[in-house]
Amino acid sequence: MPLTRLRSFLCFLLSCGTEPVFHSDLIFGAFEQHLALIAESSQDSGRDCLDLNKIMARPKVALIGDGEGDFAALRTHIASRILDKGFNVAEVDVTQSSDLSDESVATASEQAIKDAGVILVAVSNTRISECLRSVTISELSDGAVVLICSPVTPRELMTVEKSFSVEREDMQLVDAPLTRTFDGTLMMVASGAADAVTKCRDVLHAIDDNFLDIEGGLGTSSKLRMVDDLLFGVHLAAAAESMALGACAGLETQILYDIISNAAGSSRVFANLVPHMLKAKDGPIAKLDQVYNQLGFILDEAKGLKFPLPLTAVAHQQVVNGCASGYKNEKCSSLFKIWEKIIASSTASSSSVGNVGTMDELAKVALKVDSVAFIGLGAMGFGMASHLVKEGFTVRGYDVYEPSMERFVKAGGIPSKSPEDCAKGAKVIILMVTNEDQAESVLYGQQGAVQGIAEGCTVVLCSTVSPAFVMRLETRLAAEGRDLQLVDAPVSGGVAKAADGTLTIMASGSEEAFKRAGSCLLAMGANVYVLKGGAGLGSSVKMVNQLLAGVHIAVSAEAMAFGVRLGLESRSLYDFIEKSNGCSWMFTNRVPHMLSSDYTPLSAVDIFVKDLGIVFSEGKRLCVPLPVASTALQQYLLSAAAGWGRLDDSAVVKVFEKMTGITIQSKTFSSEPAIGKGADIPVIPKDATLNSLPPEWSEDPLDEIKRVEKEGRAKVLVVLDDDPTGTQTVHDVNVLTDWSVDVLKEEFDKKPACFFILTNSRALNHEEAAELTVEICKQVVAAASAAGDIGYTIEPNAAASVIGESDAWIICPFFLQGGRYTINDIHYVADENMLVPAGSTEFAKDAVFGYKSSNLLEARNLQSPILINGGNNDEWVEEKTEGRVAAKDVASISIDTIRKGGPAAVCQTLCSLKKGTVCVVNAASERDVEVFAAGMMRAEAMGKQFLCRTAAAFVSARIGLRPTVPLTPKDLGSLNTTGGLIVVGSYVPKTTKQVEEARASCKDLVWINVDVASVTSDTLTREVEIEQAALSATQALTAGMDTVIMTSRDLVTGSSKEESLKIGLSVSSALVEVVKRISVRPRYILAKGGITSSDVATKGMDVRKALVVGQALPGVPLWQFGPGSRHPGLPYIVFPGNVGGTDALAKVVQQWSKPPSNATKDMLQEAKRGGYAIGAFNVYNMEGILAVVAAAEAEKSPVILQIHPASLRSGGLPLVAACLSAAKSSTVPVSVHLDHGDQKQDTLQAICSGFNSIMVDGSKLSFHDNIQFTRTLARAAHAKGMLVEAELGRLSGTEDGLTVEEYEALLTDTKQAEEFLGETKVDALAVCIGNVHGKYPASGPKLKLDLLQDLNLVAERHNAVLVLHGASGVPDRDVKACIDRGVVKFNVNTEVREAYMDIFKTQHKDLVDVLRSSKQAMEKVIVAKLRLFGSSGKAT
Repeated sequence: MPLTRLRSFLCFLLSCGTEPVFHSDLIFGAFEQHLALIAESSQDSGRDCLDLNKIMARPKVALIGDGEGDFAALRTHIASRILDKGFNVAEVDVTQSSDLSDESVATASEQAIKDAGVILVAVSNTRISECLRSVTISELSDGAVVLICSPVTPRELMTVEKSFSVEREDMQLVDAPLTRTFDGTLMMVASGAADAVTKCRDVLHAIDDNFLDIEGGLGTSSKLRMVDDLLFGVHLAAAAESMALGACAGLETQILYDIISNAAGSSRVFANLVPHMLKAKDGPIAKLDQVYNQLGFILDEAKGLKFPLPLTAVAHQQVVNGCASGYKNEKCSSLFKIWEKIIASSTASSSSVGNVGTMDELAKVALKVDSVAFIGLGAMGFGMASHLVKEGFTVRGYDVYEPSMERFVKAGGIPSKSPEDCAKGAKVIILMVTNEDQAESVLYGQQGAVQGIAEGCTVVLCSTVSPAFVMRLETRLAAEGRDLQLVDAPVSGGVAKAADGTLTIMASGSEEAFKRAGSCLLAMGANVYVLKGGAGLGSSVKMVNQLLAGVHIAVSAEAMAFGVRLGLESRSLYDFIEKSNGCSWMFTNRVPHMLSSDYTPLSAVDIFVKDLGIVFSEGKRLCVPLPVASTALQQYLLSAAAGWGRLDDSAVVKVFEKMTGITIQSKTFSSEPAIGKGADIPVIPKDATLNSLPPEWSEDPLDEIKRVEKEGRAKVLVVLDDDPTGTQTVHDVNVLTDWSVDVLKEEFDKKPACFFILTNSRALNHEEAAELTVEICKQVVAAASAAGDIGYTIEPNAAASVIGESDAWIICPFFLQGGRYTINDIHYVADENMLVPAGSTEFAKDAVFGYKSSNLLEARNLQSPILINGGNNDEWVEEKTEGRVAAKDVASISIDTIRKGGPAAVCQTLCSLKKGTVCVVNAASERDVEVFAAGMMRAEAMGKQFLCRTAAAFVSARIGLRPTVPLTPKDLGSLNTTGGLIVVGSYVPKTTKQVEEARASCKDLVWINVDVASVTSDTLTREVEIEQAALSATQALTAGMDTVIMTSRDLVTGSSKEESLKIGLSVSSALVEVVKRISVRPRYILAKGGITSSDVATKGMDVRKALVVGQALPGVPLWQFGPGSRHPGLPYIVFPGNVGGTDALAKVVQQWSKPPSNATKDMLQEAKRGGYAIGAFNVYNMEGILAVVAAAEAEKSPVILQIHPASLRSGGLPLVAACLSAAKSSTVPVSVHLDHGDQKQDTLQAICSGFNSIMVDGSKLSFHDNIQFTRTLARAAHAKGMLVEAELGRLSGTEDGLTVEEYEALLTDTKQAEEFLGETKVDALAVCIGNVHGKYPASGPKLKLDLLQDLNLVAERHNAVLVLHGASGVPDRDVKACIDRGVVKFNVNTEVREAYMDIFKTQHKDLVDVLRSSKQAMEKVIVAKLRLFGSSGKAT
């Protein structure tokens, strides 16, 4: 159709329309635009432009929209786009009537939607519900789709869908909110049922060629929009707040904007809306009431979900304030006007020039600098200082961390002994320290720089400090009277930009200061802002930048957490926000840390506690309210208080994870994708992938392997392991740390299936590891020959030089317990139900053992080729051999070959390989590895020889071991009563998570932190740190407390692998030294990490040989130290850094902790079995407690500390606490017992106060009342796991003020004892057989031993034991007779108390002498009793 005819047709069409069914102006305008474009391209008004048949074939679209407000332009754009694509459009403008029930509008609506295939709704969010209610559902054509392009809450959307579905089941909704980004680009995201989206796909494409079809069902798009709106609102409030603070700090706001918009504090909101705030600028931006509504909807949704949104809430309050102040219908940038009222100043900028100098201007006046002093060689400081050296400056450096000094010297710098020494002769002194305290210390502290500073020197302060500190420092330097100048020059940009001299520097100071230091600033920065107006302005700019950066990280965490709570997948949410208005520099930089759950610190939480603390303090000083920044500060404080202060600042998200139970980590996110051929390797679903593989080989290959082993045809498998963690799958196998020929020959003589040689070559560099491998292989060859030419297979370059070239090098990294799978030559690590390419995991980032490839045919970085279980052995060959073996020269055995052809096919493949080939083994199950091992043994029987580089699964398969259940402490017999020692050195994020979980779950652990900075510092600092840790650990272990010794989680790395390795060795050696200085034998030792576990065993415990007895958890080896070690037989748990879930460490620690036992009950039962008795001694004060424990330790005897109610009422809980503390710290079993609890309240107090056992004394009551009284309290005590002793019968005499006359005393009746024990279920019975409290008459006691014999038989029938009170004064022969008749506990009081009182009959010099003498006197009596009772030497 020619254009002229098309225009005439359109005019006719429009003249037939009746408002408001058709919006003629809009349609005509759109067609005019279309015709103009065609005419422009064709220059021929007669040329056909459109096929009218195609126009008429398009489905009808009913467009319901606002004609006013923010959505007017958007609706116009939508109509224009779909008309342009040839759709038949009927439009209803609902703004013509405020009442949507208006008859004309209703009629128009019915006419518009009649026969429409798509009903497109584009109205403001405040009118969406009433607009949708106006749609006459019955008029919709069959299968019609309602396409909602308006912002709508997910909850409202569900309500609409439900109401529509009641009337029309065939009608469907698609949620497709349309937004315009700041650059004018339209962004549409559609969600709904797949067939619904398909029906309106052409319309969606017409509106937005690049629309996103998001999975997740109806409402997903609106949820994404909701999170974007959240970020937009908080960024808006933060931008207004930050600019107000900058204005109050004296900054020119246009200059501030220019700097921040190119720095880390920028966001799309800041970059695009602040210009509207500073100047009256035109542009289509949202009105303030729209932001008000959006944030309100978000907070309502969060309230329904019970999800906290602190930053969103405070931003909403700012917007509420703006609306209430009359700016509701103005642009959202009008929020600045509220701040202008608050600070009584305008934030508008009159000029962008005049107060900032250019880099060219600085270069013209900058003087040449001969010598520079640089103090603070941390991550940033080292890069800055070393770059100055590269630029030709003579730089003297100082740092408290010695390795940094060594690095600096290697970079060409000159070392200094102190800040004072560093400053001598320098023209410029640059400080790059952590905070104000450190700046104060290096300048004015002991040997501070100011003492050695030369006249006319300039100090450049690059640290982030408060402007107030800078101004005070400038005054102090000027007061020195030596013409000292200060440049306030905080920097931004990170470590990489520091090293290549491309930092952003916000510098302020005097003109003279800039002349002197200008050349240094220009050398360090690509963007140097020269702020004129004196020192302090630079720190003010940095302060504003940090306000924004801190808020943006915190709100990113809040937004991501909220999105996940809404049901969004975190990676999809990140991808959406990255393209949206809610994005910020910090969002794109920090959220990937959250998605990968990798909180290795690049900038720690504690840094923002400091930086936002500066913001808060300056706000207070300037009287500027900072609600958004203050709220963000509280988020960081919460994170720091939870123990995450030293983690990356993105760990602020963990507050939400902890509070709400959500998880941000994405299973499909990789912050560092693999390189080379593996660059595009996707994350794949685990279960679906494994289920898609062929069925496993049906026959059990272990039967064949065991048969070959049994017949003696198998070679001895010699495993060279670079750390102890490789013993993860074996049991009953020896580990040697001594590879002398004699030791190896002795092992070969036993003809074992396998043994390990622990090389610890992970702690060596490549050359050293190769040399060690050659040495060990020579020893192995010599020992095998000496043992009768025993055949062996050794677990590939260095080994070949000794044993000769092998037929093939085998690479087999499969390890089920570590979640390692090799499929199609790609090595994956399982992360819950996803398989992640190994090169994209946290383990690939190791500073020393890292790698990039996931494809095993591409690997290039072999550290130590002989090692079977070395480091990260998953990625091999081309990367691991540094290109010596090309990927094209690598063979592989596929899972198809293993599962379909079995051992025979494996053998055939191995035998067909060219000599010296590297062969990768694919495996996805332990059966796959077992089949390969059987096939390899067949090839060996045919004369083939192999060198193997494998994970632990291959070893157990090769020697025919089947998995066994994990071992427990009970499987190893009796362990001592000291605490267990846990040593943590591994730094992988998995270990850090496991440690955090153990800290949360195991409340009784003692935590001893070894500071990394201290042990890598000077010798004295290192020595103090080690000695203090060892002393604390010894005390805790002696007290029976399980103790964790761990390095601080600060990951300190060097500039190279070699330097990182050196730092790691320094830390590991400090841990070993701590372990060596622990003087007590632990109950067990657990070492976390490869190098750590090796060093603790070989250097800390002097282990030369150990037996792998099994596993503590799947993949966690359990050893017992052999003869010659410091603690032979000690259980040693070797816990790899990359094994187990988050709770794995906690599980092991809980399993191996001392079982919660009844100390008194265990003690008495052991005495019953051993035919001796336990002494129970009443104590009243510290001297008595010390005397009892000292005597028991001297005699190596168990003992009981007893507290009588009278002394309990006198000494109270402090006396109980002293007893419990003494019991815990004792080297022998000590329990704490309540004696004669005859009052219910006293006894209940004891039950709740930590006593191990109680005596319920109802003997003064009638028999039946005694039963009832005892039974009630016994039940309460048994519920706490306590032993209960009771008394039946009544002893005469006096004890602690309680007197029983002789005529009241009753002997214990056997029949009553039978009934009493049956009714009360007590564990011990104190009997009266003629014994008394206090002193016996001169004729001695008259004990009814025959009655005691009968009572013992009664007690045994009820699993109870007998107790005898009144043991003071009982002759030795009677004591022994009582023990023979079942007495297992004797109460002793009178004799010990008299020994104490007798001390006061003699004169003493002072109180200390009295205390010492009384303790010695009581101890003497107690020792004699312990020997008499037969308990000496019985402590276990």
